[in-house]
Amino acid sequence: MTFYEFSVITNTGFPYYHLKLKNPPQGVNLYLRFFDFSTNNKSLNVDVDPISLFELNAGLVSALYEFAKNIDKKIEIIEFSSDWKLTQNKEQIRNKGDVLITTQTETYLLHNSIKAKIKLIYETLIAPKIPLVTALDILQNEEDKILEILTDFKARSRVKHHKKELDQLTRSFLSEMENYGLLSILITSFDLSPIMIFGEKFNFNDIDSILRNIDVFPEISPLEWIYRQSFSSNNNPVWVYIIKSGVGPTVDGLFEPYFYLLITEPQTYLGEFPSKLTTKFNQVLG
Repeated sequence: MTFYEFSVITNTGFPYYHLKLKNPPQGVNLYLRFFDFSTNNKSLNVDVDPISLFELNAGLVSALYEFAKNIDKKIEIIEFSSDWKLTQNKEQIRNKGDVLITTQTETYLLHNSIKAKIKLIYETLIAPKIPLVTALDILQNEEDKILEILTDFKARSRVKHHKKELDQLTRSFLSEMENYGLLSILITSFDLSPIMIFGEKFNFNDIDSILRNIDVFPEISPLEWIYRQSFSSNNNPVWVYIIKSGVGPTVDGLFEPYFYLLITEPQTYLGEFPSKLTTKFNQVLG
C-alpha cells in the first residue's frame, strides 16, 4: 500500500471527507500532497518590506511545525510551487468550487500520476456534490470507487489474471539473466505503486526501501528505460532499471501504463534484455 490517507476539505476548512487506507510505516518520511480544485479568483498583492515578510513566514512555519508535531506528523520539508498562479489560472475554468484534496503517500510515487488519479476522483465523485458544506455524505459505492482508483484495482486485477503466464516468463528470464546480475523483476502501476514481485530476493518491504532510496524519478517515454542507483533495506547497493511499458488499463478515460522494474547488482549491463522483457510482458498485459 503506497497511499495512507485521503481527505477532501474546502478552502475555508470544512472537513467533508476523510479516508484512512492504512497505518503509515514507522520511521519513514512520507509526503502529504495537496491538490487545489478551487475557483478562487482573488489575488493577494502582498507588498511588504523584507523584515515584515520574514516575520509573516516565521509565524506560518512555526504554527505549521508545532501543530504537525502535536499530532505526531512532524514536518521536515515544506515544498512550494513557484508556478502556482499560472496553474490556478489554467485550472480555475474547469473547477466548480473551493475544494482542496490531500493525500498522504510514499515519497517515491510519480506526482503527475497521482495528480491524474486525484483529478479523476474529483471530476467523477466530488465535483457533482459541490457545494460540499450542504452535500450528502460519500456513499459506500463511491468510497469503493475512490479505493479502486487509489489502489489501482483494475491494473492489479489484470496482472493477477495473468499471473501464471507472468510466472513462467519471469522464471525463464531470471534463470537466463541471473549470472548477469539480475536479482528481481517488479511490475508497478503508472504511479510506481508495486503490484507484483518476481524472484525470491526481495519482498514488498524491501522494494519500498529500494524505491525510497532513489532520489528522482524522471519522466520516461513509452517503451524506453533508464537505470538508477539505490540501496536495499540492509544497505546493499543495487541498480534499478525502470521501463515504461506503453500498455495498461484505461479507467474512466485515464490511461494507466505499467512500469517494469529490474533490480540488479551494481554495474550490471543488461544489453537489450529490457526490450525483450517489455515485448513479452506487453504481449501478456496489453
